[in-house]
Amino acid sequence: MTVHQAAPVLLIAGPTASGKSALALRLAERLHGEIVNADALQLYADLQVLSARPTAAEMAKAPHHLFGVADGADGWSVGRWLEAALPILAGIAARGRRAIVVGGTGLYFRALTRGLAEIPPVPAAARQTAAEAWERLGEDAFRQAVAARDPAAAARIAPGDRQRLLRAYEVAEATGKALTDWQADTAAPLAPDQWRAVVLEPDREALYARCDARFGAMIDAGALEEVRALTARRLDPLAPVMKAVGVRELAAHLAGDLTLPQAVALAQQETRRYAKRQLTWFRNQTPEWARVRDEGDAERFAGSA
Repeated sequence: MTVHQAAPVLLIAGPTASGKSALALRLAERLHGEIVNADALQLYADLQVLSARPTAAEMAKAPHHLFGVADGADGWSVGRWLEAALPILAGIAARGRRAIVVGGTGLYFRALTRGLAEIPPVPAAARQTAAEAWERLGEDAFRQAVAARDPAAAARIAPGDRQRLLRAYEVAEATGKALTDWQADTAAPLAPDQWRAVVLEPDREALYARCDARFGAMIDAGALEEVRALTARRLDPLAPVMKAVGVRELAAHLAGDLTLPQAVALAQQETRRYAKRQLTWFRNQTPEWARVRDEGDAERFAGSA
């Protein structure tokens, strides 16, 4: 599905606690816009607090889409998000309003602006072969094996990213075609002239301080109760909702394995690490996007949107 927009879709990306939601809301109020979620965790109804989902009062100020729409037991892929987002963007355009896509999940933005390759299913045997090769070779030698099949993927995949290295290897083995080539043959839902993008990239130390303060505020807002309800569901530990920052640490506290201050400190540390990974991803994957580093930059972007 290709989306045709009268005015460019605004894409607002960045790490957790960088102020993305606040900027999106200001733009929505100023531009008669509607906000579309591009954060994998804010999809889940179970994670109102820990995902920092917009409050009911904030959502009342402008139409919001794809926030809290998924059950924790139901893992969403990038493809499923894209399939849900495209009709919403088309509807916003049909209403003559401005679409503002906001979030911290880089793969969602990449699917929207570069497309999502329709790769044939990889047989279980191929996945098993890839996993066995990883265990046998180790990361460095396995990356060389990936490079022999897909040099571009081997060059762009970050150190330690086992999942994406395995994916590149197994796709090449199963299909005879490099993952990079599959992706290059894919049409983007939004043409280059149909979107404008910005990455919020505040000062690193200031961002980390905001991460720490926000997690403390989450505790006050009911994060413990949220995790208690989530763990009571006994979901698959590998489900995306169970991997949200803070879930594991607060669950350990509820189980009596950590004091609350210990759990909070560990969760704050992991939040900072998560923000760092997001910053690195956007720096590597979207170098051409505009950057917002402070409130002044944000207002200049808002004024030119």
